[in-house]
Amino acid sequence: MMNQEILRSGKEREFSFTTHDFETVSKLIYEHAGIVMNDSKQDLVYSRLARRLRVTGAESFSAYLKLLDGKKGDEWQEFTNSLTTNLTSFFREEHHFPVLDEHLRARYDKEPNEPIVLWCSAASTGEEPYSMAMTAIQAFESMRPPVTIIATDLDTNVLKAASAGVYADERVEKLEPRLVKQFFMRGTGQQAGLVKVRPELRELISFRQLNLLADKWPLRFPLDAIFCRNVMIYFDKPTQLEILKKFAPLLREDGLLFMGHSESFFHSDVNFKLRGKTVYGLAAETTKKRSPP
Repeated sequence: MMNQEILRSGKEREFSFTTHDFETVSKLIYEHAGIVMNDSKQDLVYSRLARRLRVTGAESFSAYLKLLDGKKGDEWQEFTNSLTTNLTSFFREEHHFPVLDEHLRARYDKEPNEPIVLWCSAASTGEEPYSMAMTAIQAFESMRPPVTIIATDLDTNVLKAASAGVYADERVEKLEPRLVKQFFMRGTGQQAGLVKVRPELRELISFRQLNLLADKWPLRFPLDAIFCRNVMIYFDKPTQLEILKKFAPLLREDGLLFMGHSESFFHSDVNFKLRGKTVYGLAAETTKKRSPP
């Protein structure tokens, strides 16, 4: 039977992993996080979850999946963390940051007494929100700009790393030396080979867990900008549309939505209109509907 066939990658595997196991994993992660796992992800699922089998002592994938019944507890979070992808870097898709700089200046000139709030909706290990913070500091020429950044992610492990703000030297080697000098502290002794973001940078950011598939998002609004880059590619079109619908009422009328280079949302043109290279603003029809989700 097909659903009893053990999936293989050309070599004997440590644990039994059937088509049915893969389908169950795919169903669980889709229902919880909206992540679509097609058949090409079978080896990825096996390799990432095999680590959890070793930690929990489960002898097979079917035994491990029984531990997740009810979708509660620490292991459910570990399951979710294992299947999320966290590829990021400082100033990734660098064309966005001059746009953000200009947007922050224009926004402050227009309403200098109103708080400026940005949301990084997939913070990963922190490089993106820290890049946003560096941009804000440069825009206002102050280490304490009038900007607050909310940085969220589904994965609790990467949020811990992001909050700590400690990185290997190679993570900042492509940055301009002046930026490294201004925004990072180099480790010495046992911390040699590491850098840590300066406290002023960290103080601009509030890290918290958030599932984009949750019914309610505990966020302060209106937001001046939302970064949701290279996240939607893991969702199907209906899920993308639902998330975009929820983004719209959170943004100020002149707010901006920054998306990834491989993402396009022509199917949501009632909510957003393209303003530049993967930068969107609210569609005219949407600005008439300003109640939060």
